[in-house]
Amino acid sequence: MSSFGKIFLLAALLLAGCATPRRLTRLDGTRIHPEELTRRIRQITDSARVHGLAVAVFNGNRAVYRQAFGVKSTATREPLRFETEFYGASLSKAVFAVLVLQLVEEGQLSLDEPLQNYLPKPIYEYAPKTRWHDNYADLRTDSLYRRITARMCLSHTTGFANWRWDEPDEKLRVGRRPGSRYGYSGEGLVYLQVVLEHKLGRPLEALMQEKVFGPLGMTTSSYQWQPRFEADYALGHAADGRVLEKDKDNEPRSASTLETTPADYTRFLEAVLQRRLLRPESWQELLRPQVRLRSRGQFGPFARQDTSLYDHLHISYGLGWGLLRTPHGPAAFKEGHGDGFQHYSILFPEQGIGVLLMSNSDNAESAYQSLLRVTIADRFTPVDWQNYRPYYRPAATR
Repeated sequence: MSSFGKIFLLAALLLAGCATPRRLTRLDGTRIHPEELTRRIRQITDSARVHGLAVAVFNGNRAVYRQAFGVKSTATREPLRFETEFYGASLSKAVFAVLVLQLVEEGQLSLDEPLQNYLPKPIYEYAPKTRWHDNYADLRTDSLYRRITARMCLSHTTGFANWRWDEPDEKLRVGRRPGSRYGYSGEGLVYLQVVLEHKLGRPLEALMQEKVFGPLGMTTSSYQWQPRFEADYALGHAADGRVLEKDKDNEPRSASTLETTPADYTRFLEAVLQRRLLRPESWQELLRPQVRLRSRGQFGPFARQDTSLYDHLHISYGLGWGLLRTPHGPAAFKEGHGDGFQHYSILFPEQGIGVLLMSNSDNAESAYQSLLRVTIADRFTPVDWQNYRPYYRPAATR
């Protein structure tokens, strides 16, 4: 064969390789072609009436599949993009936990020092600077709050309700001895945020931009709505398809106000899998079980009822992340739930495998069991415990 012929053959082989993307590896060792995965996801989202969905799949500790489905708004029918701005809801908590561990590494705080000890006066004596979330006047007659530590805030064992308006009188209080039992609480993480802001003299947004968003190249992420997001953002949708009004006046809260894109949050999850931003011992602590969960559900009345139903999963909470024990090693999960926006992410660090699901549809959670199985063969996420009621019971993933 001539030299030209050899060059032509080599070029043809290279082009053939480029035209055939490698298959994605799932937890059970099965593999799926990206085009087949796209077809299956579209079939699931159409069946579940999911208005918009972004999916990232991770192999080898990096994203190897990124795709957006559906629309930003059913009113405009503009297609959703992987770079479209989303309300992140409680995905906020996982990102904030990394910031807190950075501050621990810097010696700015200890996970086990009562947070009140970092302030020169009681937290309830500080004049509020926001509409409500830094107002701690209700704690004036509460002595239990003085025991709350950063570890308790990140592991949801403060004794606070999820939000103060969940209390019958809508007043903030510590309902049980801090550290004694898991109880999902956005108030706990916001309390930690407010103490840090008083201690460091810097707002949450500035800290996040400097220590997390900037280093990871998360250029379209913020804990507060930014005018630059106007060009491309998703609107939430109720289950019946109603387009919900976009909330753009949130003040930065560590537990709940993250604005981000699937592309940016994928960068964050890659950093978690690759153990960037923190020292190895900090990652180990962040993803170490801090409190065992034996409740029938994560939220609502079932959160106060214990069961042995999930003992095989050893559900627990680390620092900002939920944890499972599986035959494929430990798994770390974090969900986000807000009106019109439903998100879920789960990582299997020992396998380097994971998935991110971000949706602007209240119907998305009904599709999560099917989506988790088809993307990475995840049969371990306790969908009943999460109250993810499937739109139908899927057959085994093929």
